[in-house]
Amino acid sequence: MPNPFLPLWEYIPDGEPRVFGDRVYLYGSHDRAACTAFCDYKLKVWSAPLSNLNDWQCHGDSLRTKDGGERPADTDWTRRECYAPDVVEKDGKYYLYAYIVGSKGAVGVSDKPEGPFKQVSQYKYDDSVKVGDDGIFNDAGVLVDDDGRVYIYYGFTESNMNELDPSDMRTVLPGSYMRPVIDDTDAAPDEQRFFEASSPRKINGRYYLIYSPRRGSRLAYAVSDSPRGPFEYKGYIIDNSDDYPGGNDHGSVACINGQWYIFYHRMTNNTITSRRACVERIEILPDGTIPPVEMTSLGFEESLDPYKPTKAEIACVLRGGLFITEKDIFTRVLTNIRDGDVFGYKYFDFGDDYTGDSLTLAMKIRGQGVKCSITVYTDSTEEGNKIGTLSLGTGDGVYTCKIKNLTGRHALFFKASHGVDDWTKPCFDSRCLFEAEEFVIMK
Repeated sequence: MPNPFLPLWEYIPDGEPRVFGDRVYLYGSHDRAACTAFCDYKLKVWSAPLSNLNDWQCHGDSLRTKDGGERPADTDWTRRECYAPDVVEKDGKYYLYAYIVGSKGAVGVSDKPEGPFKQVSQYKYDDSVKVGDDGIFNDAGVLVDDDGRVYIYYGFTESNMNELDPSDMRTVLPGSYMRPVIDDTDAAPDEQRFFEASSPRKINGRYYLIYSPRRGSRLAYAVSDSPRGPFEYKGYIIDNSDDYPGGNDHGSVACINGQWYIFYHRMTNNTITSRRACVERIEILPDGTIPPVEMTSLGFEESLDPYKPTKAEIACVLRGGLFITEKDIFTRVLTNIRDGDVFGYKYFDFGDDYTGDSLTLAMKIRGQGVKCSITVYTDSTEEGNKIGTLSLGTGDGVYTCKIKNLTGRHALFFKASHGVDDWTKPCFDSRCLFEAEEFVIMK
């Protein structure tokens, strides 16, 4: 599946990927397309078989703080929004940890990784036990170490850690508190300073903490030889504001079929509160470092097929004021496309068996009553990479043009132009020229 890799009507941010048995699970918050607030009053679980990462299945709600449908609320102490779950396995049981606004979290348990999870309690500790984050346990991530000890990492603007009693997985152990886990007191760059979204992993004997730094559009990571830290900042893995309207980020890494991935989220609907799950391949080098990766449209695919229809909404490059929006449950388009705006896709494999001089591009658009054009580029929007121009009329339709033949692997970029005389240009600078739905290339 390309990015976003879940069905395009689903909004799952803050994804925690976990491999249990022969499936990969994504535990996440739940956003709503037209909402102006973060998250929802429920959490959801999705999973796919390791043998087919294109076959994602929804397992429904893992937790509710309000009654909904046929399922009552799981919590009897709050009706506030719930965020950022994590799930770990211990002795054949699966434990869910959730951050709930203004509460001491929630801990649930299930016999199956997909749930349903029975809520057993909040975190348990008395006034003699020191914890951080005002006892909220913001965006908690949990690590079950090889020796059976259990560590919970959490915090907002400062990194905290406690140990949990492995016999019940929810009692905070006295004397276990650590702060800061990531010592960034002397760190100047905002990309390094801890903000939130703690996600621990143990990889090749090293302890990793993936987190959102003060530059919140990035996912950074720090490494330690001990689960108690201190964790040393090593860099960032991905930035969801790279040539894209960015916002906060939250995610983690998982190894699937021998390949490492970073799971993260991207923004839609011209808001930071409508986020969708994405994934990119990463590499963990022998020295433990993770080189940064770019955002692509690929998801779990190694390349996109240009000869099959491509939904405009999987664009990974949005330069200007354009954005992806949901018209209805079946329709999402690129909208607010104005003069000079660019949308792009990485990467297509055009193959090497076509010997013709040109290809045909067909794009389905919604006209906005303005004659305009789209310049098509490969790999960058430099003039030398121009491969064709698509002229658009004023109405809805499928418009076609010839483009230069391509072979091999390439990104495609589309740049909008209103195409009217200079003296009328100010009238159109702030006007949407067209909306893009999908396109295909034909031999």
